[in-house]
Amino acid sequence: MKTAIILGSTGLVGRQLLDQLLEDHRFDGVKTFVRRTSGKTHPRLDEHVVDFESMADWKNKLQGDILFSTLGTTLKTAGSKEAQYRVDFEYQFEVARAAAANGVKDYVLVSSVGADAASRNFYLRMKGKLDQDVQALPFKHIRILRPSILSGKREESRPGERFGIVLMNLLAPIPGLRRYRPIPVTTVAQAMRHALEDQPDLRYRVYALDAVFELAEIIQTS
Repeated sequence: MKTAIILGSTGLVGRQLLDQLLEDHRFDGVKTFVRRTSGKTHPRLDEHVVDFESMADWKNKLQGDILFSTLGTTLKTAGSKEAQYRVDFEYQFEVARAAAANGVKDYVLVSSVGADAASRNFYLRMKGKLDQDVQALPFKHIRILRPSILSGKREESRPGERFGIVLMNLLAPIPGLRRYRPIPVTTVAQAMRHALEDQPDLRYRVYALDAVFELAEIIQTS
């Protein structure tokens, strides 16, 4: 039996992943580290409400078998590129580094389609830099998923994003745009849970959008 750690369990993917892990009997415990309580209770859930600016106070609690990292915010919510970078890159990297130092063996990260540390786009460059930097951490296995637009029920209203999902579903058949088609958060969470079972001899693997779909489908039909 294993203990899972989730960073970002109150977000869109994180909430779905938490629900799935609590029903996955391969795990006897799930630890979450959140800025605000999820309000969820479960015999196998160990929730920690923490201050990410004071990680030294709680980083010793980052102990388990697998770290799932789904933390993220938007530029609008963060208020500035600097604040978004703090959440999307620095918090995630520092938690990953602390977990690896505590002996956590495996790491699964939700990134983004188009992530590239050399990109001229701020968001894609930030995501690409995290993908790049975590490779140097001493995890036994690292899996990075790069989905496109996430479809699922959000806590806040995002009419522009809903329009984008509809538009990209319509445009997906056009050559070159398929890799940007929306993906349900249930599919992303399913793929995250099983990513380490795919090619277990590989230390590091990145899953592009089609591979995320394929991994979830293989597991669902196996």
